[in-house]
Amino acid sequence: MLDKISKKILSELQNDGRISNVELATRVNLSPAACLERVRKLHETGYILGYTAQLDPRLLDVALLVFIEVVLDRTTPEVFEEFKRSVQTIPEVQECHMVAGGFDYLVKARVKDMNEYREFLGKTLLQLKGVRETHTYAVMEEVKHTTKLPIK
Repeated sequence: MLDKISKKILSELQNDGRISNVELATRVNLSPAACLERVRKLHETGYILGYTAQLDPRLLDVALLVFIEVVLDRTTPEVFEEFKRSVQTIPEVQECHMVAGGFDYLVKARVKDMNEYREFLGKTLLQLKGVRETHTYAVMEEVKHTTKLPIK
């Protein structure tokens, strides 16, 4: 169970993963040594998985965000495993979730534009073994985007 200080550390690191240990220690009212030890323990226990840079998709020419419902032709463990292995190798796919409901997977992908999306769909996603059909939702406006988790 996390105490109040560890939760504050996690919150601060979500806001700025490049914060210096000295600044982090100041913000959570610990000595730098104690703060560093807490962060080390949060890593060791798996609360902190790693650090990444958030990049601007427009500047990298992958501004079109799409969500794709994927229906597989069979729902066997072998088909699920094959799909999971395959989709993990596709660079345009940012997220893929197995879901309960009217389809099997929800895929989040980024591409340059609608022309590139059509090519991605036809030459990549629909070519994956076991894919029966897809339904696509192109994002017109990102209202909220965050990687921050609620810390209670």
